[in-house]
This record gives sequence, structure tokens and C-alpha cells, in this order.
Amino acid sequence: MSDDRFTPLAARLPATVPFVGPEAAERAMGRPFAARIGANESVFGPSPDAVRAMMAAAGEVWKYADPEAHDLRTALAAHHRIPPESIAIDAGIDTLLGLTVRLFVAPGETVVTTQGTYPTLNYHVAGYGGRLAEVPYRNDRTDLDGLVGRAQSDRAKLLYLANPDNPMGGWHEAGEIMTALDALPDHCLMVLDEAYGEFAPPGTLPPLDAEDRRLLRLRTFSKAYGMAGARVGYANGHPEIVAGFDKVRNHFGMNRAALAGAVAALGDQSWLDGVVVSTAAARDRIAEIASANGLAAQPSATQFRHRRLRQGRGFCDGPARCARVPRHLRADALRTAREPGDPHRGGHGRRPRSFRRNPARRPR
Repeated sequence: MSDDRFTPLAARLPATVPFVGPEAAERAMGRPFAARIGANESVFGPSPDAVRAMMAAAGEVWKYADPEAHDLRTALAAHHRIPPESIAIDAGIDTLLGLTVRLFVAPGETVVTTQGTYPTLNYHVAGYGGRLAEVPYRNDRTDLDGLVGRAQSDRAKLLYLANPDNPMGGWHEAGEIMTALDALPDHCLMVLDEAYGEFAPPGTLPPLDAEDRRLLRLRTFSKAYGMAGARVGYANGHPEIVAGFDKVRNHFGMNRAALAGAVAALGDQSWLDGVVVSTAAARDRIAEIASANGLAAQPSATQFRHRRLRQGRGFCDGPARCARVPRHLRADALRTAREPGDPHRGGHGRRPRSFRRNPARRPR
């Protein structure tokens, strides 16, 4: 039964969330996971510099965070060589997706996305009364031509594209993205989710351009930077588009310690480089495990591998659902995830120093 004080739109919405959290799944199972691999978190963790910065900032949390996130915006602007006014900071890409939908999509207007891709956008579109137009994958990749064609035919306000893609792990080169962008109608904004961009091969990410009104880029400190729990993401776009976020965002919604950690993480690119190298090694090892057990692993530019399983072999869409996958395969994959090693020693060796200091951060 729904409370009749809800708006008609809210009353029609299902009581759901885009994802079931690992903790909720553990409570439902009554036991912890053997390895926490279902949320695409980085077990290498953040840079030790970021950890120290967050610890130092903890004593200052009686203060609100700077609502303009000046230090992080300035650092990102210098890092990417773009003006600070082309950057918006908020609590992860998920929050920025919600704000983007709120800014651009009126009830009944259309958003084009890939069927089966990262689902949080869909949650926000439904929540604001928009309409989803979904395009299936083609040959296990996002169908750029299909997405653009649907944006044209449905007069879409937004076209959402995750590149590299979650959950398939595939990617399009920058030239393909720009070709699709050139074909978009003027009424449509491309929202390019680059959460896994640091893992992508050279030539995947188009250069950041603060003057392009057709494109909004979203990036995060949750994946390669290992700060998923800190909730720090940022958008890049034309300054007039970015300024729109100030109309709808929670100006005091950021965590003071998280902002300090993000600045420090951005300044430690050697740690990031080590994580990227070690992640690639672990990703290749997962592919070897899959191949040895008759499974085909899709090419990936992320920190996970999508596998196409033969009919009847079972499936694993998270540790809670692995019962039909052979036990030796589960054990090998979990061992690989559980032993990340030091990213500066090539992986699968000594744990990072911060991992050893804080056992609570180890995957369960």
C-alpha cells in the first residue's frame, strides 16, 4: 500500500535500488563472501598519500566541506589542462547522473541507453518521469550507430554511453566516439561515462574539451584510484552546462576528508600507474583461469572480465550465485581476487603497506 501523500510519479515507482550492496547480500546469505569481487572495487586501495590526507582531515570534520571544492577543481584543472569552470564535483558518478537527468529531462522526454549497461541512469530517468529507449548490444559491444539512430528517431534529450562499458568491459576508440558525436542531433547531449577510463588503452578517451556543448564527460575516484567508499566523482563539459549543476546540487553534500584524499590521490600518479599495471596482470590471469576451464573471456579495458559461458555450465553473476560454477574454478578466481599484491611490484606478491596496516580493509 502506498501513502496517498506521495506524488503520482513517486507512487508509481517500484521500491527498488539499482544495485544490491555486498553487505546486504552477506546479510541475506548469513555469511561473508569469500572474496568481495562483485562491486568492481579496487582491492589495491587508495594511494598511501590519500590515506594520510584523509586521516589528517578527519580531525577537521567538524567543519563543512568547501561547497565549491576549490582545491580539487583546481588540481583537476591543472592535471587535465582545462579551465576549473568546466569541472563539477559531486559524490560519485551516480550523483552526477541524477543531477544530469534532473537538469535535462522533463517528464515524458526520452533518454537513449544500451540495454543491459550500467543501470543507475535508468533509475534516475524513471525517478524524474523520463522515458527510456534501449538499444541492444551488437556483437557484445555497445551499438554506436544504433544509439545515434534511436536518438534521432526518438528526439532524445540524452544519449548515455559507458566507455569502457560496464558490464561487458569492451570499448570504442576515441575516433568512433567523435564520429557518433558528430552524428547526434542538436537537441541531444551525449553523456560519456568514463568510470574505467584509467584502465583503457591509449586512444580510447577523446581529449577533454571545455568548449564542446554536445558532450558531458563523467569520471570517478572510485575505480583505479581505489576510493569507492569516499564517493568523489567529477563532470567535465562546457562551462555553461557545468554551471547548471549549481542550480540543483547539494552544495554541502561532499565529504571534507574525501576531498582531501582525492587531491592527494591525484598527485600520486605513480601509485595509479602501478595499480593499472597490476590490474592488467590480474585481468589476464582471470582470462587464463576462464580459458583453462572452457570459458571465453571477453576483451576488457576495465578491472573485470565478462565471460560467455557454455549452455549448461552455469553462471556466476556475483559470489552469492556461483553454486553451479565448478568449485575449482570459483576457488581459483577468488584466490586471484584475494591476493592483489603490491601494484609497484607487478602484482600477486606483497600486499600494499596500507593493506597490511589495516586488516579491516582486506576483502572478506
